[in-house]
Amino acid sequence: MSVTGVQGEERDQYSKAESRHIRVRSRRLLGSLLRPLTGKLWLTAAAVVVSSAAQVAGPAIIAYGIDQGIPALMAQDWMPAAFAGVAYLVTGLVGAFLISAYIRLSARVAQAVLIDLRTRVFLHTQKLSLEFHETYTSGRIISRQTSDLDAIRELMDEGLTLLVRGLMYMVFTAIMLFILDAPSGFVLLVALIPLGILTRWFQVRSQSLFRRSRVASAKLIVQFVETMTGIRAVQAFRKERRNEHEFGGLVEDYRDVNAKVLGLFVVFNPGLALIGNTAVAVTIVLGGFRVIDGGLEVGVLLAAVLYTKRFFDPMEDLAMFYNGYQSASSALEKISGVLEEEPSVPDPAHPVDLWNAEGRVQFDGVEFSYVEGRSILPRFDLDIPAGQTIALVGSTGAGKSTLAKLIARFYDPSEGVVSLDGVSLAELHPKDLRRAIVMVTQEAYLFSGSVADNIALGKPDATFDEIVRAAMAVGAHEFIEGLPNGYDTDVNKRGGRVSAGQRQLISFARAFLADPAVLILDEATSSLDIPSERLVQEGLTKLLADRTAIIIAHRLSTVAIADRVLVMEHGRIVEDGAPVDLIGGEGRFAALHAAWRDSLV
Repeated sequence: MSVTGVQGEERDQYSKAESRHIRVRSRRLLGSLLRPLTGKLWLTAAAVVVSSAAQVAGPAIIAYGIDQGIPALMAQDWMPAAFAGVAYLVTGLVGAFLISAYIRLSARVAQAVLIDLRTRVFLHTQKLSLEFHETYTSGRIISRQTSDLDAIRELMDEGLTLLVRGLMYMVFTAIMLFILDAPSGFVLLVALIPLGILTRWFQVRSQSLFRRSRVASAKLIVQFVETMTGIRAVQAFRKERRNEHEFGGLVEDYRDVNAKVLGLFVVFNPGLALIGNTAVAVTIVLGGFRVIDGGLEVGVLLAAVLYTKRFFDPMEDLAMFYNGYQSASSALEKISGVLEEEPSVPDPAHPVDLWNAEGRVQFDGVEFSYVEGRSILPRFDLDIPAGQTIALVGSTGAGKSTLAKLIARFYDPSEGVVSLDGVSLAELHPKDLRRAIVMVTQEAYLFSGSVADNIALGKPDATFDEIVRAAMAVGAHEFIEGLPNGYDTDVNKRGGRVSAGQRQLISFARAFLADPAVLILDEATSSLDIPSERLVQEGLTKLLADRTAIIIAHRLSTVAIADRVLVMEHGRIVEDGAPVDLIGGEGRFAALHAAWRDSLV
């Protein structure tokens, strides 16, 4: 786990060691993004250097035109003045052309970096284990892909250009000022002392504020996404007022931190102007006395004043860059934190192929805990022969779904080995694992697209006839045919155009079409009405033949098709036997079955 607290709450304060690690991690990420673009970066840098030099040459040319051109004109010599005019025009044209060139080049670099980064975040989060996605909210992932990447985009689109151009302009301006008139250069050098103090003050105070701003922004997005995602629950339980209060508090926090950021600029910008104007005033006064004494020409004094004033012009742009830089830096910290996360269920270094799985599942000395020290499944052994249908029964929290997730390798056991046909799941090739084991959960998630596309999710190359046969097998064909466009009907976001039971039937058809060796049904009939459940059970009886199946269900009617029942309590298997044998006994399952039978009367 990364030090940024990815799995926990958003943070805006870190220890020195954490901050150091975050900076190194962010720089490493930035370096990996820029490394493929080295050639374009050097070309952009060259354009910036030459264009800045061309712009800075202006006041020196003006000084030459005044001090040399005007006396020459009085002597009927047009050449110095004409040369100054042409030189000024040429440097302006060169500067304008190169500014256009490096803006275009920097935009290409920025877009290349953003495409790379956006793709990395998407692909990496897909690879991360279920543990990550169960703890890292969807709102925070969306924040990484939206507001955080937008902050980086704004910096690279505009801020980076301002920084490089501003710094180069200031450096060349200072050099030209010293070359043209060293005393005026020393005045500028003295002005750098209060300028450095003011800039450092701004930097120290803004760093934590901008980080807090990114955290506040992320919390706003999380609150909005979760509210809209759960809008049915919000409206059903009249949570609008509470959400209004919570969201209002987050908005207030975001406003307060941004107000404090603006408060820094209230001091920084006027202080910057004061230092710049003071330097210009001192240059004029000292230069004026030297002109009177004959130690300085008027044109040189004008150029010195222009250089001194122009030196401070980019400072406001640099301050704005620092604003964007802090936001982008904080965003890069969070993105690099996500990219640093490693799957808790990693792919094997030397995967073992299992082309034709039979479906035997074994637990050897398995223990599991989500949090260290809090065991969910104490050590146990279990052997599920190939082709056997197992029903997992027990109270809520008994560990049924956890056991199923271990079989699907959404998690790895803390101790021991879970194997398929004698091959540890941790060593099995991922493609073989996902082909051999399919899990249908209580939440039947459908993606935007047609019904046929959703059924073919596990077998994209399936023919239409295969899709229809899978739907018919689970009793979904009739209602699908009744949809506006049949199998071509767009189910809409999350299956909004079909009922919960219909979504479940589609997910069954999807699993059956994938034809796994092991099929896990985790509360998968919970959304079905009684007629639909009976229809699906008929399909299950036929389709689970010669296939290993693990069925988790609170409805004991589903247990009737099982060959074997495992009763779980507190993570332990307390009963194991055929349904008829357990019903006839006096154990936990017999009591559960009797209670269920009485509820039907």
